[in-house]
Amino acid sequence: MRRSHAGPNPSAADRPAPRFGIRLALAACLLVLFVAALCVGAVTLNPLDLPALLLAHDEAPLAIVVEQIRLPRALLAVIVGASLGLAGAALQGLLRNPLAEPGIIGVSGMAALAAVLTFYTGLAAASVWILPLGGMLGALAAVAALALLSGRETSILTLILAGVAINSLAGALTSLVLNLTSNPFAAYEIFFWLLGSLANRSFEHVLMIVPFTAIGWLLLLRTGRGLDALSLGEDTAVSLGIDTRQLRRHVILGSALTVGSAVAVSGVVGFVGLVVPHLLRPLVGHRPGALLTASMLGGATLTLAADLGTRVPLPQGELKLGVVTALIGAPFFLHLVLRGRAR
Repeated sequence: MRRSHAGPNPSAADRPAPRFGIRLALAACLLVLFVAALCVGAVTLNPLDLPALLLAHDEAPLAIVVEQIRLPRALLAVIVGASLGLAGAALQGLLRNPLAEPGIIGVSGMAALAAVLTFYTGLAAASVWILPLGGMLGALAAVAALALLSGRETSILTLILAGVAINSLAGALTSLVLNLTSNPFAAYEIFFWLLGSLANRSFEHVLMIVPFTAIGWLLLLRTGRGLDALSLGEDTAVSLGIDTRQLRRHVILGSALTVGSAVAVSGVVGFVGLVVPHLLRPLVGHRPGALLTASMLGGATLTLAADLGTRVPLPQGELKLGVVTALIGAPFFLHLVLRGRAR
């Protein structure tokens, strides 16, 4: 496979990257957007009033809006965005391909398929836990299928082809379920869930995905040194003492847990895992390991900003999060294609 610029830039290898400055700037932007997410909506609030509303714990309408509607939605935007950004950076480092993103190994597609099946069978209405658990089971099924298709001695090309096959099959089966749905209300729910949204989410959703997401984050963040070594080539990584098979397992399982739980509560939100690592890679010295935490913060920032964009009042109702991220990501992806063709 042709090596891309996902690895270290030789010209920047010997000069330190301003990693902490980038992280600090991203954290500051994230904090500002988080406060804005608590204030912006059908009723606009003064940021100075937020502490009193959050600490009041009373039945006042504004306190209920902030505590039970806007706060869990903002927290989920941060968790989902950080998961997608981190998984995208890890997969790009593992596959040494800057166009890789969580959907490439079929995790997003299988999580979406499992969630759609819960709508189709009516299980989603039985409990608020069914939909997220179904999404995570679908993500883990994708990992199991990937392991069976790619075998023990997994090459990068085989991994990509297996992921594309799983994702294509998941997309076809999702379309089949939507086609066979006779209940118009279930079809309506499936259709709008596939567009991606964080509206009408509660703290139950937050608490449900936090354990799985935390484990996935830990697995992915531990791969930084291995991804740096892998960017020099697989043989070089092995000579440096990196267990490449264990590295792949950690990246794949971590991506399954983070992306699967994210898709389960937010629906399909695309392009975050592609756009964020691309934008931040030059700012961290083109080091895959340094890109991980930066992409977490960048993904959370982008997703929170996109969710704020969905709150623009329209006569037809609120925009969907997946639509906004696609409107951002698709032109960016086209720009990458045209730039590659020019080279």
